[in-house]
Amino acid sequence: MKDDAMKENVILLDHGSGGKIAHRLTTELLLPALDNPLLAQLNDGAVLNLEGCRLAFSTDTFTVDPIFFPGGDIGELAVNGTVNDIAMCGAKPLYLSLALIMEEGFSLDDLKNIMTSIRRAADKAGVQVVTGDTKVVPKGAADKIFINTSGIGIIAAGVDLGGQKAVPGDKVILSGTMADHGITVMLQRQDMAFETGIKSDTAALNHMVAKILDSAPEVHVLRDPTRGGVGTTLNEIARQAGVGICIQEAALPIDPEVAGVCELLGFDPLYLANEGKLLCVVAADQADMALEAMQADPCGRQAAIIGQVVPDHPGRVVMETAIGGQRIVDMLAGEQLPRIC
Repeated sequence: MKDDAMKENVILLDHGSGGKIAHRLTTELLLPALDNPLLAQLNDGAVLNLEGCRLAFSTDTFTVDPIFFPGGDIGELAVNGTVNDIAMCGAKPLYLSLALIMEEGFSLDDLKNIMTSIRRAADKAGVQVVTGDTKVVPKGAADKIFINTSGIGIIAAGVDLGGQKAVPGDKVILSGTMADHGITVMLQRQDMAFETGIKSDTAALNHMVAKILDSAPEVHVLRDPTRGGVGTTLNEIARQAGVGICIQEAALPIDPEVAGVCELLGFDPLYLANEGKLLCVVAADQADMALEAMQADPCGRQAAIIGQVVPDHPGRVVMETAIGGQRIVDMLAGEQLPRIC
């Protein structure tokens, strides 16, 4: 796939997957063009020190198709996605910007519904939309509506998180079931006639993050495993920190209906998107406290310790399978489902 992309010298859908090819695009083209110490950390947001005040800043663009799906819509997703990126820096999200790119002919009723969702999600997360922009492009130049959100938040004294801070001995916690959002969008997009209760897990995680940090100050990494899923995000952490990560298949939380659809259609839930889950890498002696804080929150009731950081196989993720073997969990290769968020 890399050779094909280089030969054609064009952007492919795979470049937006969050997996191997997306990673190469970032590290080989985008980062060299803009390189600076803040950007080079490649965390969910940048941590800025302004006159003694530490701020987290992040931006994201949402192109999900369909724009309405069980459990949410593109507006709610946009708010929650940026709130979560700020929260993964250990910050309290405060303010968002909102930019809308709409196709000529887009339904005003749909826009009203999306704006209602945006306001509801912002109120629930405790943030305000304080600036924005609106653009309309000719019919066919976009697909209904795209949304960009940026956000800022304040990082409390003593909080210092980042993918590079994982150390051997740390425990890895996943805050809930994998792949709910990815399977929801896929079923809606393909109009598959499954009778299920599956819905997107989109949610703002900042309130849960505050509880985790209060209970377990030795949290080293927080990440939300969106595009590329849990498997790709764990690989990113392993590479950033130069450590190995070992996870247990039997410990991975997954909804039985989601697991059934994945098995039927041949998807690996480790690589499907999540929009309301987080990975927490925490010192071993505080793992139980972090887990208890998650399970006490509505967004983390199914949280589980899924593995640990190890000194072996640095930069790689290995899974102990349910039948007693081991397999390498690599970064996502290719694009399982474009426009997932």
